[in-house]
Amino acid sequence: MNDIERMNSLGKKKVPFLFVLDYELKQPHIIPLDQVDSNKILYSINGVTNAANPGMPAKQLDFNFKPVDFKRYKKAFNLVQQHILHGNSFLLNLTMPSEVECNYSLKEIYGASQAKYKIWFKDQFVVYSPEIFIQTKGRKISSFPMKGTIDANFPDAKKTLLSSNKEVAEHHTIVDLIRNDLSMVAKNVRVARFQYIDHIKTNKCELLQMSSEISGELPADYNEHLGDIMFTLLPAGSISGAPKAKTLDIIREAEQYERGYFTGIFGIFDGENIDSGVMIRFIEKTSTGLIYKSGGGITSQSDCEQEYQELINKIYVPVA
Repeated sequence: MNDIERMNSLGKKKVPFLFVLDYELKQPHIIPLDQVDSNKILYSINGVTNAANPGMPAKQLDFNFKPVDFKRYKKAFNLVQQHILHGNSFLLNLTMPSEVECNYSLKEIYGASQAKYKIWFKDQFVVYSPEIFIQTKGRKISSFPMKGTIDANFPDAKKTLLSSNKEVAEHHTIVDLIRNDLSMVAKNVRVARFQYIDHIKTNKCELLQMSSEISGELPADYNEHLGDIMFTLLPAGSISGAPKAKTLDIIREAEQYERGYFTGIFGIFDGENIDSGVMIRFIEKTSTGLIYKSGGGITSQSDCEQEYQELINKIYVPVA
């Protein structure tokens, strides 16, 4: 039984399960909730968790990082701009790995961080994501793409974000992409909320991020097709781009590294509904140390230095 069939089967039987799906769907994990070992996996999905939160360590967080070299980023950025100039992509999510040093373990980071979607996975990586992928409530399916970021301390930050031609164009593009994606699995797809602002507190500053809500209506037997629905929608539009197929090829050419589980998705099916998040704000343990993967959307109006700064702004731990 393949991964799609496994999700379909569990959904049909209404068996609650956890899913952790990597960006390229090479190593998906689909685990019935009663089989999730809390010694290896901890999750908190909008407050639904498999174990008590480990809590804040007694020691103060010491978090330092060395961002990816600007020359490497600029080379990738210029390549992306060439493809955009030739009409091969209109929006591309460009990401890079940065080196991190931290006095917290990955499990301690999980406990200390405050986010809607958190997972500590086999001490391989930790995620504390603010971004919803999809949620279902009965036959209603909703997605909440997050595109557009600014430091909240910037003068008139909210107004600046909402009036930025680049950020607004990027957001319009991703809303159109998600609307098209949802239309492949649902009917009566519409934009329920447009360009609302989330406040995110970090160990460095407070960020404002722009999101929208797109909703549609699933078929009556959708629980029997959870795998088909999920795999049709992947990879998430907000971390790939438009048009999706060609943009994925450009991402591989430009980034020159393995995303792995970064920008994949994780969530739970509780027997009735799905709640899931995008695996951004991601720290991975490697043989050479901790790696933080981050990035942002590139359009024809993007400025290389500003996009590089956004990549840096997203390297944080959301602690109070």
